[in-house]
Amino acid sequence: MVLIWAEEKEGILPRSTLEVLSMGKKIAEPLGEELGAVLIADSNRAAGTLGKKGVRKVYAADDPALRDYRTEPYTQIFTSLIEEHHPSILLLSHTSSGKDLAPRVAARLNVGLISDCTQLDLQDGSLVATRPMYTGKALAQVTLPAEMNPKIFTLRPKAFPASEKEEGGECEVIIVEVPQLMARTEVLELKKTPKGSLDVAEADIVVSGGRGLKGPENFEIIEELAQALGAAVGASRAVVDAGWRDHKDQVGQTGKQITPKLYFACGISGAIQHQVGMRNSKCIVAINKDPNAPIFKLASYGIVGDLFKIVPLLTEELKKIRD
Repeated sequence: MVLIWAEEKEGILPRSTLEVLSMGKKIAEPLGEELGAVLIADSNRAAGTLGKKGVRKVYAADDPALRDYRTEPYTQIFTSLIEEHHPSILLLSHTSSGKDLAPRVAARLNVGLISDCTQLDLQDGSLVATRPMYTGKALAQVTLPAEMNPKIFTLRPKAFPASEKEEGGECEVIIVEVPQLMARTEVLELKKTPKGSLDVAEADIVVSGGRGLKGPENFEIIEELAQALGAAVGASRAVVDAGWRDHKDQVGQTGKQITPKLYFACGISGAIQHQVGMRNSKCIVAINKDPNAPIFKLASYGIVGDLFKIVPLLTEELKKIRD
């Protein structure tokens, strides 16, 4: 069986989960294996969507205590499920939760893990993963031993297509008996993203600002450009460290690694740590007053000039086109 983690948000499957689901189906069919999903939440509303997408079995741990992600109980549930059902492959999204959970499950089971995959291919019955190395300067093709089960992979969000087709039907929902949860942590508060705002990891277009904005109050021009484009607002590490933006907006090695269709870097010099997070964007537009800024080496289009003049002009023209 090919097993995926159907990471959900309030009963809704985000795009990152749909990407993992599509990849799981693509792998399961030629291998002649069944596609299963693990759903851990206080509701199994997402089970219907999983069935329509081709999942045959949903293992649902339906317990209010599991509503918010916590390392210990989630690891415990996954380990128990895998030991009982012996899937050959486990796929998770390389989200903050996925990259915390996957290595812990791999360590508990003493199996291999390939993380942050940007491509998965079946070659002679073996799954070959492509993943970036050396801060994205090289791509490695990696496999796990054939006798090792399960083989665990985390998939970079936006690097894989998410099928919109609904070719499945009813799926079997198997209620997982939740053991006595061993948790050394307690979720005291959950800060939700403001309604209507986009996650940089999920968005097709991202507009990021850096120290060139000179102060948090000037992020208004970045937000206006993002609104005109229907984009998410990102930030460099320097901006986040200065307290101008929340860490959830950070793009880079210690933030989020993203693969949008269009990426704007405004007032960002482009240190290697930032490049790690956005270098796989399909199209990169850089705006910086320094013609020697490293970001221009990556940019598809570069504008050398004052962002305080250029960004508002871009926003104005985009509004005209939109209207």
